[in-house]
Amino acid sequence: AQGEAPISRITFRARKILRGHLAKIYAMHWATDSRYLVSASQDGKLIVWDGYTTNKVHAIPLRSSWVMTCAYSPSGNFVACGGLDNICSIYSLRTREGNVRVTRELQGHTGYLSCCRFIDDSEILTSSGDMTCALWNIETGQLVNTFVGHTGDVMSISMPKEGSTFVSGACDATAKLWDIRTGQCHQTFIGHDQDINAVSFFPSGNAFATGSDDYSCRLFDIRSDQELMCYSFELIAAGITSVGFSTSGRLLLAGYDDFNCYVWDTLKGERAGILTGHDNRISCLGITNDGLAVATGSWDSLLKIWN
Repeated sequence: AQGEAPISRITFRARKILRGHLAKIYAMHWATDSRYLVSASQDGKLIVWDGYTTNKVHAIPLRSSWVMTCAYSPSGNFVACGGLDNICSIYSLRTREGNVRVTRELQGHTGYLSCCRFIDDSEILTSSGDMTCALWNIETGQLVNTFVGHTGDVMSISMPKEGSTFVSGACDATAKLWDIRTGQCHQTFIGHDQDINAVSFFPSGNAFATGSDDYSCRLFDIRSDQELMCYSFELIAAGITSVGFSTSGRLLLAGYDDFNCYVWDTLKGERAGILTGHDNRISCLGITNDGLAVATGSWDSLLKIWN
């Protein structure tokens, strides 16, 4: 990266504010169409939003308000959520009656549900405070595979655009690469010295980023099995809750406990911008598939869409 020109400072502005949640927002996830998004709050609601108009498409009351994660299926047919109830609940958005209902409740984890991500409409991956990840068949409700190896709560999972692997980050300060089909752990990545709260695949699928309570984000390369870069700055003394890449992978966006979202130049390891405007911890962020917008969710009960 020595010969690369540094990128000029990037200014993001909040273009839309999504108001409606009445308590801390814990998670959000974009649909693949880059228009709709789902958010989960401890007000006990799952809200599906139209990001273009800021309208609420669905407001789904949850059986347990202690929700920690949510996900949109690639087809747009389902959303999922879970939390301290240890259950991954799947909701169909495409019922004949037009109402949203629970399609499936996936029970089997013995700890809280920290993250869930659909593979397709028939399979979903979950991670849990019971130190495992799991693969489920949504149609039958059966547990297909368990991924055992972490020695602390698993906090986050990420899947590449294609391929049959996923990466997990945990409170044992390691990230692991797993084979979805065999359940085997292929690689373990060390470097952080505190809990990893977030993981996100690089667009190429050959690397991934992590965000940790140790105030740093890191970039790990899968093929060379090592850390490529550490993103930290002595004046930022806050844990990272969420990470995501721009479409090109040149920018790494990270949500912090200090109410800000910082933009890092992945190649140079330098700060390239800041998204400021939330009044509490940023708990989640997501970049649209088309790369045109980023959404942040916060404990201030607001979601903001920036570009």
